[in-house]
Amino acid sequence: MDFPRLHDCFHEDLRLARAAIAASDSKTPVPSCPGWTVTDLARHLAEVYLHKADCVRLGVFPEPWPPERIDPDPLAALDAAAEELEQQFATHAPTHHAPTWYRPDQTVGFWMRRMAHETAIHRIDAELAAGLPISPIPADLALDGIDEILKLFIAYGSMTWREQLGELLDDPDRHRVLITTEPTDRELARAWTVAAHPDSVSAVDASPNEPDTALTVFGRPAAVLRWLWNRPEPDAVHIAGDPLLLVQFQALKHALTQ
Repeated sequence: MDFPRLHDCFHEDLRLARAAIAASDSKTPVPSCPGWTVTDLARHLAEVYLHKADCVRLGVFPEPWPPERIDPDPLAALDAAAEELEQQFATHAPTHHAPTWYRPDQTVGFWMRRMAHETAIHRIDAELAAGLPISPIPADLALDGIDEILKLFIAYGSMTWREQLGELLDDPDRHRVLITTEPTDRELARAWTVAAHPDSVSAVDASPNEPDTALTVFGRPAAVLRWLWNRPEPDAVHIAGDPLLLVQFQALKHALTQ
């Protein structure tokens, strides 16, 4: 996705998240984030936005953290943090340097992409808490989000944060999992294969008809993305194949995305 499109998605999901938070009591539980209230969700987003704004502004990871300047009112905190993040994105090109946790990409553009996806997922959380209908995720954003979670969080994360996986890779099932999406009016079907190895997890682009896979996960792009981030739509993703391989995949994903 290009950066103007990512920014448009970020701006719309932020608007929807704010509206859902405003429609909720601050103490309302967030069902998709056990232990969180709506206040916790709003404060989390505010802290994330401020952290990324400081990464861009300073060119280094901010220390100490978290900051003391967050407003105790959750909506006021969210508004101020979003404004600060937007200001940094407006005054820096995507190619400008910014520190990130993903070593191959140390740019502002990385955070533009990451914040678009962060906001989309937490917008769903806010709508679930408010009891509102879940607004659709555009297919292009969902496909990019699937690519991000598989390649950055799971594949790259398995090499960078190996300690988080405990014994999961000591003797893994190496059969491949096929993640594939339905074609849409504007987007072709896409697919990825994910496989565990003793040293890491691989995630690569594949064909929707990839042979020799032991487990297939299939659905609309938005449904697959929500399933990967543990915010599933009921009966929207179709899973076929080895149930034990599914257990392993879910355990690896859980360890690298919490």
